[in-house]
Amino acid sequence: MVEMAHASKRRRLTPSPPPISSPIETSSDELAAGSDHDQERRRVSLTAYPPKRPYPRSRSFSSSESPDELAMDADEYWRSRNRGRDSPWARSDDENEADEENDDDANDDLNDDVNDTEMNGDVGGMEAARENNGEIGGYSDRSPTPVPPPPPPKPDSVNYRQRFLLRGHLRGVSAVKYSPDASMIASGGADGAVKVWGANTGKLIHTFEGHLAGVSTISWSPDGATIASGSDDKTIRLWNVLTGKSHPTPFIGHHNYVYSIAFSPKGNMLVSGSYDEAVFLWDVRSARVMKSLPAHSDPVSGIDVVWDGTLLASCATDGLVRIWDTATGQCLRTLVHEDNPPVSAVKFSPNGKYVLAWTLDDCVRLWDYVEGRCLKTYQGHENRKYSLSGGFGVYGQVTPRTPGYAFAVSGSEDGAVLCWDVVSKKVLQRIEGHSGVVLGVDTCSTSQGRYLVSCGLDMTVRVWEEVTGTEPEETGVPDPGHEPGPEPESEAREGPDRNQDQDQDQDRQGDEGQDKDTEMGEAAELDPEARDPT
Repeated sequence: MVEMAHASKRRRLTPSPPPISSPIETSSDELAAGSDHDQERRRVSLTAYPPKRPYPRSRSFSSSESPDELAMDADEYWRSRNRGRDSPWARSDDENEADEENDDDANDDLNDDVNDTEMNGDVGGMEAARENNGEIGGYSDRSPTPVPPPPPPKPDSVNYRQRFLLRGHLRGVSAVKYSPDASMIASGGADGAVKVWGANTGKLIHTFEGHLAGVSTISWSPDGATIASGSDDKTIRLWNVLTGKSHPTPFIGHHNYVYSIAFSPKGNMLVSGSYDEAVFLWDVRSARVMKSLPAHSDPVSGIDVVWDGTLLASCATDGLVRIWDTATGQCLRTLVHEDNPPVSAVKFSPNGKYVLAWTLDDCVRLWDYVEGRCLKTYQGHENRKYSLSGGFGVYGQVTPRTPGYAFAVSGSEDGAVLCWDVVSKKVLQRIEGHSGVVLGVDTCSTSQGRYLVSCGLDMTVRVWEEVTGTEPEETGVPDPGHEPGPEPESEAREGPDRNQDQDQDQDRQGDEGQDKDTEMGEAAELDPEARDPT
């Protein structure tokens, strides 16, 4: 026995042990390391969780662990030492492969259960599966991958409530836009004025006057320092928000009303659409036309530039939406619906893959312009006579796995603002508040919350804030003070034309000699005690 123990010790310290003909001559710890139970446990572990190393480390029950046992799988060790010998451990490769296939077949259901468990986040079920296969109680080579929690459920509605009521325009407000950093709101109206408001306070910051006719469209430069406005006086003017002054040179070139404008993402180019049926590409620094595109056979009613500036979209009352290459001026795609209704506005999606088109048949359509297919049609609002516009917004909880859900928003001729889920086309909310046609809507998201701003023929600009964590209530808060009736249709041109040239000497409605910027320009907070300054 002493000599046998000495030989066992010498074999442990020697990298190449002598051949052993039978497991009877081995020590008890070697038999434990190469048992059928341990072999089956390793196979199950390899199937459910791929190890980090080629061979898993088995646990030794002896007082010491030699280097050869740690570096080599026990089963592989016995097969290599006893290959060709008549021994219960001298198994052929075919027999081993057959056993492995049987083990794999037996564990197919386990794999499915583990995969399902990982997808569903059921950690308890995963631990039970591992315990049934012998991993609990031994050393596992790989800890289970942390399973992230399931995403929050998709909301079935949004809840916007009125935050500010902004007064100051003397006639209908045709366009409203948030600044790029969402700190300011710009609005332009039939009174020919462009006003800038504080988005967080509702205070009037600037009033720009210089156009000789109504303002139909406005656009912010990417840096938020300049506002461009297009007017029925056939000109485009730039206004510096930082200094409060206008650009000395107006953009002159169109032969009819300038109806839609948009800055390029770099801010060095301005695109405009006019009633003269042309699309102009302007150099902002020189105020000169770089390209003139004979875009449509009817007045151009809408224009937009994609997020990277490579494409622009135009639409007209001829029922066509066209996609243009800004570098070459080539028309890449023409979109037309089978009903061919007049198109009043067009908007690229934030990712640039789709365009949203407003048509005078009570519809807003989402187009895949690459394939030329109409994907979605949103309905529920009224739009038969006026040029309405809107955009895209985000709702729902934002997490790394769910970056929110998209909705489309638009005004309506019945005084409402409608929000649709982009995918399901479901009306998420119908926001009431305006007493006339809602011509323009814009959205923004900040660290403080999500907001909408709308404008219309009732001469007001309204800011709406999304309310979360409370039960939905009736939308459309009544005005705390006196609310003027809807603006007469004679002051706004029906159809795609919003503003009509009128006699500048005509008495302006509501102007009684008071300072319109300080008195009428204040925002009415949604406080029951607050009063309308007008």
